[in-house]
Amino acid sequence: MRDQAEKLREIINDIKSYSKQSASITAAPTPEARVITVTSGKGGVGKTNLTVNLAIKLSQMGMRVIVIDADLGLANVDVIMGKMSKYNLSDVIKNGKDILEILEEGPCGVRFISGGSGVQELIKLNKMQLVDLLMKLGKLDYEADIILIDTGAGLSDNVLSFVHAAKEVILVTTPEPTAITDAYALIKTISLKDSYKDIKLVVNRVENDKEANNILEKLNMVTEKFIGIKLHRLGYILNDNCVSKSVKIQQPFVLNYTKCEATKNITDIANILLDAESTTMAGSSGFKMFINKLSNIFS
Repeated sequence: MRDQAEKLREIINDIKSYSKQSASITAAPTPEARVITVTSGKGGVGKTNLTVNLAIKLSQMGMRVIVIDADLGLANVDVIMGKMSKYNLSDVIKNGKDILEILEEGPCGVRFISGGSGVQELIKLNKMQLVDLLMKLGKLDYEADIILIDTGAGLSDNVLSFVHAAKEVILVTTPEPTAITDAYALIKTISLKDSYKDIKLVVNRVENDKEANNILEKLNMVTEKFIGIKLHRLGYILNDNCVSKSVKIQQPFVLNYTKCEATKNITDIANILLDAESTTMAGSSGFKMFINKLSNIFS
C-alpha cells in the first residue's frame, strides 16, 4: 500500500510540474516578424529588384530576412537572386512539405519562398486546411525579424488582399506620369478599406534628388488633400547603370556594385526602415496574423 501511495504522489507531482511548465510556455511571448508588403500601381517600375536588394542590405545590417514571392503573374525573385527554386507554397499546401523545407537560401543569409501556384491555392482551402496551414506558416515568426512580400502590380484582388493584410506597405513608383497616376489610384483604392494604412513611398529611377523630392512632395500633398492619407517618405533610387547591368547577369546590385549610387540609396532606405521611430510606429503583428487576415479576406 505504501508503494502504491508513493507512486500516486509521484504521478500527481509530475502532473503539477507539467502544468506549471505548460503555463510558463504559454505565457512566454511569441516572436512576431515585421511583415512588409512591397507593391506598385503598375508593372515595370523595379519593385522586385528593390525588394531583393533591400532584403540583402537589411540582412547585412544584422536582420534575419525572408522574402516571399507573391507575384502570381511574373514571379522572378529567384531570377534576380540568381537562384533556382525547388519548391513553392503549393508544396506545403498539397504535398505536405514543412514551411522550413521550402525556404531557399539566397545571398547574404536572405531566405526566400517562391509563391507560384501556392498563392492561388490559399483561396481554395477549407477552414481545417487553413488552420493547419496557419500552424505551419506561423513558424516563420521564429525564423525572421522582417518578412518582405513581393506582390504583383496593379489593382487586382490578389494584390489588394496582400496589401490589406499587411500593417506596412512599401509603394514603388517612377517619375513616369503613368506610374504616378497608377500609384495614386492604388493609394485611393487602399484608402476605401483602410484610411490608416502605413504606406511608405519609394521613387525609383530618378535623375537626381531634386526630381525625387518633387515627386514625393507632390504625391504626398495630393493624397493628403483629396484622400486623407499621409504618405511616409522612405526614399528614392537614382537611375543608375549598375542596376540594369546587375539584372542582366542575375546578381543583386548591392553585391555587385557596392559603391554605386543605387546601393547608397538602398542603404539609406534600409536605415530609415530600421530607424527606432519607424519601427515603433509600425509595430508588428507577426506573419501568422498576416496569414490569418489574408485568409479572412479570401473567404
